[in-house]
Amino acid sequence: MRAAVFQGACAGLTPAERIERLHSTITGHELDLVVCPELFASGYNVGELLHELAEPKDGPIMAGMSEVARARNTAIVYGYPERDGGIVYNAAAVIDATGEYVANHRKTILPPGFEPKHFIPGDTMTLFSLGDVRCCLMICYEAEYPEAVRAAAEAGAQIVIVPTALVEQWRSVAMQLMPTRAFENGVWLLYANHAGLENGARYLGASCIAAPDGSDAARAGRDEELITAELDMERVTAMQARLPYLRDVERLRQVLMSRS
Repeated sequence: MRAAVFQGACAGLTPAERIERLHSTITGHELDLVVCPELFASGYNVGELLHELAEPKDGPIMAGMSEVARARNTAIVYGYPERDGGIVYNAAAVIDATGEYVANHRKTILPPGFEPKHFIPGDTMTLFSLGDVRCCLMICYEAEYPEAVRAAAEAGAQIVIVPTALVEQWRSVAMQLMPTRAFENGVWLLYANHAGLENGARYLGASCIAAPDGSDAARAGRDEELITAELDMERVTAMQARLPYLRDVERLRQVLMSRS
């Protein structure tokens, strides 16, 4: 699977302009999967615009993303504010290479800050398949919990996909935590951040594609960038056999419970 992360610097752009920026950036690349940041379609640090731009998962944003997916023959993951009746979620959707809807994830844990003022948390893990590859989709803060990525790996995920909106203050999350999550579970992890400045928020950039051994298969800098890597699922199998954390963790759980 040829995968990419689009680290966009799209502050001030409309949803349609953001979709066009994505389309122009990936044109000329042969890709199977492209991951965009958290709330890519609306912007993250945009205040009340999160509610003004919120729409159902099958709204104009999905229609625009579907056109790009079909035109470029690639699956796309993107963040957006999802409206469901009177409720708004911090969500991310998956479109396959034919432009068809695959999955939608609602962020289950909202970090301290403005998000709880704008969003209701979701309540389910989101697993899906692209061809014969099993994936799990989570958003930003969720992946910082070792339990979350471990649960995804135990459920069979070979790729964990994480749209995020990480500012400069939290550099260790991108540089240390995400590669560790990949390593301790033997999975590919795609971490897609914003770049640039948005209403006073300075994004770190540093998006990455972390390999199952915790190394960087690709790493972005600070500015807008498209990073790519070839994801070999045999590396998942090999790493999980070499360091069988997923097998041995049950024994550890039993030992820890016996001490309580």
